[in-house]
Amino acid sequence: MTDFRDREKAFETKFARDEEMLFRVTARRNRLLGQWAAEKMGLTAEETDAYAKEVVAADFEEAGDEDVIRKLLGDLTSAGIDIDDAAIRTALVEKMVEARRQFIEEAK
Repeated sequence: MTDFRDREKAFETKFARDEEMLFRVTARRNRLLGQWAAEKMGLTAEETDAYAKEVVAADFEEAGDEDVIRKLLGDLTSAGIDIDDAAIRTALVEKMVEARRQFIEEAK
């Protein structure tokens, strides 16, 4: 019975670690997305940093990525940038790959 409990504990620990890593990678992805959008809007370095933080915070509004996509689409459109939902979703995927790559490089 102890072996079963040990295995269960190990699975729970791995799950918690994986969830924390996903949270951190997603937050980094959102920061990278904010920087990407800020560059398109021509923001200054200080404005870019603040905007990237806003994008990270926007992800806490609801589960999934729709809140971040909605924020970026609204902000970019308001800034006069001609962009659509598909372009933002493509950037989202690209920035997730970049965020994962950065975490792997930091772990080395």
